[in-house]
Amino acid sequence: MKRWTFGLLLSLATTCVFAAPKPCEELKEEIEAKIQANGVPSYTLEIVDNDEVGDQGMVVGSCDGGTRKIIYQRND
Repeated sequence: MKRWTFGLLLSLATTCVFAAPKPCEELKEEIEAKIQANGVPSYTLEIVDNDEVGDQGMVVGSCDGGTRKIIYQRND
């Protein structure tokens, strides 16, 4: 019983570590790397507050504990 309880507590602690909020600049850099790897020639990534989001379809990330969003726009 003690092993089962310990395993449960350990798995819950591990889950909390992986769900930690990411800083916006770090997440933006990760998204930029993926976009560049896909060969997109011209684009804009912008960090905005939640209330500034006009089109939810442009949101590619959420950061700072869900208080801000990263907006993607392709420039053709």
